[in-house]
Amino acid sequence: MLLRHIHLPGLTSYTRAGKLQDKLVAAFLAHKASQGTTPAPPPTIITAEFEKVYTCGRREIGTVSEAQKNYLTETTQWGTASFHEALRGGQTTFHGPGQLIAYPILDLKHHGLTPRCWIHLLESCVIATCAHYGVTAMRTENPGVWVSEQEKICALGVHLRRNITSHGIGLNVSTELGWFKRIVACGLEGKSTTSLLAQGISPRPTVQQVGDVFVRDLVRELRDVDGVEMVDESNP
Repeated sequence: MLLRHIHLPGLTSYTRAGKLQDKLVAAFLAHKASQGTTPAPPPTIITAEFEKVYTCGRREIGTVSEAQKNYLTETTQWGTASFHEALRGGQTTFHGPGQLIAYPILDLKHHGLTPRCWIHLLESCVIATCAHYGVTAMRTENPGVWVSEQEKICALGVHLRRNITSHGIGLNVSTELGWFKRIVACGLEGKSTTSLLAQGISPRPTVQQVGDVFVRDLVRELRDVDGVEMVDESNP
């Protein structure tokens, strides 16, 4: 089986990627509802680089005040971000240029994974991707992937419905870190955010290049997946 890889070129809106993700999840859920009488969709991963946006996780839906939304969407020296609520786990974070977004959509049961194992696998793939660029990353007692107890390089936030995965990771490649200083990133007081570029890697990779490495690492970890097939967004 091949993992289908849909890369959204250029800067992509959060809404555009979300609609594609929802379509892919719906295909898996329709297959489950048919009790196997329709073919199972292949596992798919979306990679993208988002336009500037703050998102909050499902625990914060409906709790972010209008004053806070206005603050997050005001014009800054780096431009203006939008704000969206998301069904993923985790709390408020930033996505934008220079950050790799990776949304795997697959059936955990088919790959012999529990939800806990899925989180561990995603973390392992991020750690391997960082190592590819000479950056040592690790797990801590806090969510996400870190380069030290203080500095977080990747946020994780997933959603599961009937064991179908959605959302995923946000790995900082060359992100403007000032955006994270406007929030308590992921609800962790006293912690900071870093990126591959801030860790001194050279030459500077593109987000797409880092995405290709991450997808390769994911394929290596997934049971019953033998390779990657690049597919066009218009025919997912």
